[in-house]
Amino acid sequence: MPDMEFSDKGKELLELYEAMARHGYERTDHARVEIAFSDFELRPYRESLRTCFRDYAVSSVLDYGCGGSDWKAKGFDEETRQSAVDYFGLDQAYRYEPARSIDERQPVDCVVSFDVLEHVFVSDVPHVIRDMLSYARKLLVLNVACYPAAAKLPNGENAHVTVRPPLWWKGMLDCIASEYPGVAILLICSTAWRTSSAFPIWSAAMWQLSDTFVVDL
Repeated sequence: MPDMEFSDKGKELLELYEAMARHGYERTDHARVEIAFSDFELRPYRESLRTCFRDYAVSSVLDYGCGGSDWKAKGFDEETRQSAVDYFGLDQAYRYEPARSIDERQPVDCVVSFDVLEHVFVSDVPHVIRDMLSYARKLLVLNVACYPAAAKLPNGENAHVTVRPPLWWKGMLDCIASEYPGVAILLICSTAWRTSSAFPIWSAAMWQLSDTFVVDL
């Protein structure tokens, strides 16, 4: 797999996230959060993702930018109390969280990344997307927030450092997808808290099989 290297500003930003993970952070409403990045961000999407995982016969997952997510802990699904691994019927779930020095990156059926890319310095976004795709054998599932965060960086800036509209993210992924034609991509863009919409799943291989030259969004 290619070795990903953050830019100098990306490295500085990662140090700020490491500090937030250790010490908590201030919010824009002046409240303080002591335990940072602890939510299992993909939980609200679990029902639709389970169907997607079944459609693509996903048995292994890499949670890229996992925060505090624990795929083996009971209670991921509130009704069944199953862990995420059991709920999705997975054989393995791996995690990557550079702010917590967790690095289990390896090839898997599906890479998932929720509430991550908007935290990446803009010039590092293409490198991070390529890194994600390099570990995905079948599917990449992304959720990107397209609005400012409630969290503030230790330097006072907003924690969503790269806020862009959904079509910007779709265009970025379209440009890179051709380098990984066998990987299907599901892009979910959130325009507000718990308000999101998804683009139809696509891959560069699908473009080549099309009867037309026009590729719709």
